[in-house]
Amino acid sequence: MDMEAAKYIGAGIAMGLGAIGPAIGEGIAASKALEAIGRNPEANGKIAPLMFVAMAITESTGIYSLVIALIILFA
Repeated sequence: MDMEAAKYIGAGIAMGLGAIGPAIGEGIAASKALEAIGRNPEANGKIAPLMFVAMAITESTGIYSLVIALIILFA
């Protein structure tokens, strides 16, 4: 196996594994936030912004894995 194929496989694995965590984390964050809003609708103004911040932080992990995959491919 040559280096070019290894780079593509490594980048694919980095993105594949790096995307699983944020997807699960964002799903759990949204689920729990919607559950909390369903139990106490008056708290929507406090819960929704915190949910979006948590989802943005969680998504940054996926962006880090994209950066690593790009480094593997082009460096």
